[in-house]
Amino acid sequence: MSDGVWRIAVKNKMSAFATLLICLMALGARETVHNARPVANEDNIAVFFSPDGGCAEAIIAELNAAKKSIHMQAYFFSSPKIAKAVAEAHLRKVEVSVIVDKSVETANYSSADYLANAGVPTFVDKEHAIAHNKIILIDGQIIITGSFNFTASADTDNAENLLILNNKPKIYAAYEKNFQDHLKHSKKHVAKADK
Repeated sequence: MSDGVWRIAVKNKMSAFATLLICLMALGARETVHNARPVANEDNIAVFFSPDGGCAEAIIAELNAAKKSIHMQAYFFSSPKIAKAVAEAHLRKVEVSVIVDKSVETANYSSADYLANAGVPTFVDKEHAIAHNKIILIDGQIIITGSFNFTASADTDNAENLLILNNKPKIYAAYEKNFQDHLKHSKKHVAKADK
């Protein structure tokens, strides 16, 4: 339990049982994010499938563990949970950059708008018919990719796949170069007003 929750519990003179219950709920919520189990795991590669296969939870766990950098390319990005984890990493002083497809410019309000309004460097790749990448690069070590769009429906309704590769330096370098190449021709996203 965080110090803030503990202080509130003490300040409000909650019973020992209520305080214990809050502690267990906080630990349970944290465990939910980390309980995503791959269908298969071999040679530092984990495989997830959706619907309801823990794809979003696995992504959020990796984003929450980021220490240095997050480089993200997203075709369509509307998952509030994933966007929140990216914004929280930015607040932790993790270096974050996000590239999205130009379709966000015609959407009502997207996670790209949310991130840009939160101060996260967010860019639009208009150089291609569709910027269809779905990639997250973390700390020079973790690669997250697959068909999985960063949306709620991809997690709960669609048939998707997600790969998390760890400690594959040559593959990471290729993905990082690809990210930097796309970043060079992408333009800063002008966010719509915060909702």
